[in-house]
Formats: sequence, C-alpha cells, structure tokens
Amino acid sequence: MAWENAVHSEYQDDAAACLAEQGKNDADIPTRARAGSGSAALFSSRGRQAIKRKDMNDGFEHVGTSRALLEVLDLVRTVAPTSSTALVEGETGTGKEIIAHAIHEHSARCDQRFVKMNCAAIPLGLLESELFGHERGAFTGAVARKAGRFEAADQGTLFLDEIGDIPLELQPKLLRVLQEGEFERLGSTQTQRADVRLIAATNKDVSKLVAQNQFRRDLYYRLNVFPIVVPPLRDRREDIPLLVRHFLRIYSERMNKRIEWIPTEVMEALIAHCWPGNIRELQNFIERSVIVTDGNTLTPPLAGLRETIEIHPPIPTTLKEVERHHIRKILVQAHWIVGGPSGAALRLGLKRSTLYARMQKLGIFRASQITEDTV
Repeated sequence: MAWENAVHSEYQDDAAACLAEQGKNDADIPTRARAGSGSAALFSSRGRQAIKRKDMNDGFEHVGTSRALLEVLDLVRTVAPTSSTALVEGETGTGKEIIAHAIHEHSARCDQRFVKMNCAAIPLGLLESELFGHERGAFTGAVARKAGRFEAADQGTLFLDEIGDIPLELQPKLLRVLQEGEFERLGSTQTQRADVRLIAATNKDVSKLVAQNQFRRDLYYRLNVFPIVVPPLRDRREDIPLLVRHFLRIYSERMNKRIEWIPTEVMEALIAHCWPGNIRELQNFIERSVIVTDGNTLTPPLAGLRETIEIHPPIPTTLKEVERHHIRKILVQAHWIVGGPSGAALRLGLKRSTLYARMQKLGIFRASQITEDTV
C-alpha cells in the first residue's frame, strides 16, 4: 500500500524549551494527533514543495525534525534539479531508497520512470542481462528479446541498490554506460543508447573496496559525484517519537485497533535503544507491539530490547557517540535535572546554557519532554 511521505522540517532551535517542565516526568505521552499536526512538508513549511512518493511499500517512511536528517534533505534539494549521479551511503534500514525517490521526484525527470534494482538480489549470471538486456538465444532460457533496466529507465532515473556488490567483470560495462550512455544487449553487437540519471546506494564502504582491489577506482569516482550519507537512527534519536507514532498509526489502522497512548517509560526505552537495524528494525518492532497490545495503551515486548542491550551493549565508536553517551548517563543520574547544585551541568563542569547547547547538537531529549502529539 502506498503512503504519502510527510517529514517535519522545522528544527526546534530552543533546547531549553524542550527540557522544560521537569515535574511532568511521570506523564504518559498521548498519540492522538492535533488538527493539522502531521501536515508539514519535507522541504519546510515556507513554500517549499513536499515530497510525495507514490510507490513506497509497507509505509516505510522518513519522518523527523533532527538536524542530521535536515542536512540530508538539504543535499537532496541541491542535487535533485541536476542530472548528476548521486551515491547514497548508509547502514541497512536507514531509508536510502527513500532518498533516491526524493531526488527523482524533485528532478526534471520526475514525470519519467523511476526504475530500481537491488544488485545483491540478482544472481551473478543474470545481472548483466538485467542491466543491459539480452537477445533471443543469448543463453539457455533466453526465448525472447528482453530490455534491461537501462533501456527501461531511458529519460528517467535508475536506482541501483547495493552497488558495492557489482562484480568486477561487469564494472567496465557499467562505467561505459555512465560515461558514454552506450551499451550492448547480451548476445548482440548492436550499440544501444540510453539517457539515464543514475542514483546508486550502498551500505558498504566502497572506498575500502577500492583499496582492496574489489571495486574499480574509476567507477567509484564516477559514482561518487555527489555523495549523500544517510545517518543511522542512533544519530537522530529525537526523531524516534515521530517515527514510533507514525508506524503506530499505520499498524493500528491496518489491524483495526485504537491505540492512543504510549507510556513515558516505553518511549524512553525506545529512544535509548541502539536500533542496529535502524528504521526498518523500529518499524518491525512497532508492528509486533501493535499485534500484542490489547486496549488503547501500547504495551510493546520491551524485554527483548533490554536483553539485546544487556547481551550486546552498544559501544560508542566515534567521539560524538562517546560524548552523547556520557552526557546522557550523567543526566539520568541527575534525574534529568540540568541546573542547580545537584544538576547534570555542575557534575559535568559546564554552564547550564552550554549543556543545553550540547544536548541540542547531540540530539539528547527525554521522552517525557517531547510534547508533540500524533496519530
């Protein structure tokens, strides 16, 4: 089922406002939407056009207001009007295909076809045929001529997911069609031409593959014209409440349930979880939570999340993650009191205003302090 993509894009600049009302820590978080609260557009509410994807499956959508997400959307706005190749990088489940759709929908080719292919899902022997097509009799089972994805995407956009899995022997042909717009169908000597805007995506570090001689350097440079790195969910945790409510609304409607409340402790657990599978993992967890919930209050199986954290605790790998982990730990110890003699700011040796600024930059929010209602 297709779902319209609505992404809030006005960043909440006042961190202090988000951290106000400390006395409401025990309040539950309602999920019923206020009128018009979910209608903000992807490219902000100041006259920019909203992205509408017409063919997304399973309601998998980016929803968020985080600075990390908005920086990605700024890149989308920049590259979309061009015909340049874009390389979308990010961990599995972060929504790279959604970014590719966004680029296409805001390009001059938006009225043409958006053709997609997962390079890792096609057997090696069929990959060349899928990309470039084949003639009748080109191989066993080729009973008729078949157009490839490049022909199908002529004048439009071709999205190649998992581009890092393209075999070395096929990479020169891909490089040729990107540089010259020319290729031959498998089993043919007749040159075909196609005007295609390519968007590639990968969850691998292609530069490392190049260093290991597993990926052609010249092809990498040709693909990496305009790189876009989609952040993992752990780097945009302030978007989790919006995503939770979004998926809760979808699956509640599908299962004919009326779930209107998310307990504060539930939301805090969801925000604290590392989500190695990113948005896709969160989506699947909310679907499972709706299945097991009776009544109008969400009762997810949090024990599974806690066991995952205990068995495989997330290890900060960057300076930003280390800082975020430490500040959040001190805030929890201080019961989320920022100022005063027992507050987190004093324990960290920071001014209160400085701590607010760091929390805003690192996306540190407590669930009970996020006041926007949805669904």
